[in-house]
Amino acid sequence: MAVKLTQQLIYYFISALIILLSFFLGNLLIDQDTVVSPTGAVLIIFVIHWIMFIPSFIFQTEKFYDLTGSITYVCSMTYLLINQFKQNDSSITGFPGQWHLDISSPVPMIAYLCVMIWTLRLGIFLFMRVMKDGEDKRFRKILPSLSNLFMAWNLSATWVVIQTLPVMVVLSGNLSEPTGPWILPCALLGLALWLYGFSFEVIADNQKTKFKKDLSNEGKFIKEGLWSKSRHPNYFGEIVLWLGLSIICLPYMSGFQYIALISPVFAFLLIYYVSGVSMLEDKANKKWGNDPEYQKYKKETPIFIPKL
Repeated sequence: MAVKLTQQLIYYFISALIILLSFFLGNLLIDQDTVVSPTGAVLIIFVIHWIMFIPSFIFQTEKFYDLTGSITYVCSMTYLLINQFKQNDSSITGFPGQWHLDISSPVPMIAYLCVMIWTLRLGIFLFMRVMKDGEDKRFRKILPSLSNLFMAWNLSATWVVIQTLPVMVVLSGNLSEPTGPWILPCALLGLALWLYGFSFEVIADNQKTKFKKDLSNEGKFIKEGLWSKSRHPNYFGEIVLWLGLSIICLPYMSGFQYIALISPVFAFLLIYYVSGVSMLEDKANKKWGNDPEYQKYKKETPIFIPKL
């Protein structure tokens, strides 16, 4: 009983810690050019997660967990963008009530659209997958525990906050100010990386979905297409696209705002060592560890960065 209570307290402590960390990071992005407070976006992200946590625990379901993450990406970034709109001066335009976005470069809109395209595609894909599979096996031990489930939802919110830090810098700042000389090269390089990473992730996901639909592949591991170049090409694409997005946003950063560059680093560490690669590698080793063909595949195929 004492061990169980201690474990619950640890989960609640971790939840409190990551909530404070998220708001601290959001507050660090505020400087003299800030027009919309990033902490408002952070609050939206957590409130949505807290609301969805309630039916998740009551009905013991995790089916809308990933979809909720996508919804918070959309809501938080749209909140920042909408608050950049200004009302026209009726004495000049003669049309009271009209709103406009005073922007000196298309880059903020590009960054916003990159997030929207990525999150809507991935959110719908993951939601359809969990509906088809019936469950997310990671949650079997998490769902019955109130404290553990609450921590899981807060971790998801924190992930969204840290991932979007670079875009928060851009969309919360003064979009009407002239941009510097690095804006164009960073935008071109960053967008090229984003397109490459996004394409890599989408193609890899589609190849695996098609592979699993083929009943003759039941019980087998995929080693075709991009999966012959990397054992986790979808995760590789995810890291590359967030690196690209960070580069797009880089010229808008100054001072403490450079903390936003932890976004792709955090994504890599979490995906590689915690929730993605390492977990799937352990699962694959248990399932096909004694299969000579799988051992050959592991030997010839890099775990993450694709071979040429």
